[in-house]
Amino acid sequence: MIREAIKNENVPSLTVAVIQDGKITWQEGFGLADREKKLEAHPDTMYPLASISKPITATGFMLLVSQQKLQLDDKVTDHLGDAGLTAPAGGADRATLRQVANHTSGLPLHYQFFYENQSHKVPDREESIRRYGVLVTPPGEVYQYANLGYGILDHIIHRKSGQPYGEFMHQHVFSPLGMKNTSVHVPDSDAGHQVAVRYDPSGKPIPYYLFDHDGAPAVYSSAHDLARFALFHVKAPLDDQQALVDDALVDAMQDPTAAIDGDSGYGVGWGVDEDQHGYRVVSHTGGMPGVRTKLAMIPSEKIAVIALT
Repeated sequence: MIREAIKNENVPSLTVAVIQDGKITWQEGFGLADREKKLEAHPDTMYPLASISKPITATGFMLLVSQQKLQLDDKVTDHLGDAGLTAPAGGADRATLRQVANHTSGLPLHYQFFYENQSHKVPDREESIRRYGVLVTPPGEVYQYANLGYGILDHIIHRKSGQPYGEFMHQHVFSPLGMKNTSVHVPDSDAGHQVAVRYDPSGKPIPYYLFDHDGAPAVYSSAHDLARFALFHVKAPLDDQQALVDDALVDAMQDPTAAIDGDSGYGVGWGVDEDQHGYRVVSHTGGMPGVRTKLAMIPSEKIAVIALT
């Protein structure tokens, strides 16, 4: 099916990884990660994850919770300094970190891409929060998927840890989990990583772009590394992986405290479907120009599937 789709639908490349019974049982790459250089995709090829960055950022955020540097139900304004939220109808001081994480803080939909071939530059994070951190509904009342919320969380990670977000994630999440082909933003070109090129529908490479909410879409990773990430979240870590947080906080991330529709909801970084073919599925997808991604887990069965294209 994958080979036929790549052939018939002009898909540049796709990599997959599968976990069963707490083990990586299949990982493979298909197609060309870089058509110009004729580089084949493989399980260690790095792809921009788009919104699968959110559960990764949330994992770093929960590490700070485990260190008691913050609590899920703290008020957001207590951790933002001068770059606070605003709300024309009031209530900005009631929004909690949990509500930011589960998309019920009242923030609206927001995304901005800053292409390297254009003149406009990424604003300082505090400036973006001042401009766009405007609650349009009262905290806790409406589920509205909000990328800026995860930009706020990465800013809080920086403020509470004293480290830049990317540095903190590398030191405290990626390295302990053995995610050797994972970084915030594209890795240095001399680091030896293979990175998949993003193409537009006509097959033309898309210029590199940045964001003003890195915690939402800016992580790059491979299918193999996401399998290692998923092993931690289905509570079946490999022997060479360090425990980041205890099981109670893993469960808290998978607790759908915001209802979306029917049996689905959103926790801290994860979407949760309580009944998908009879199983409780914890997952996240990602999509932005040139990339589509998905990570789906059935924690009760120690199963996970990753697809990056």
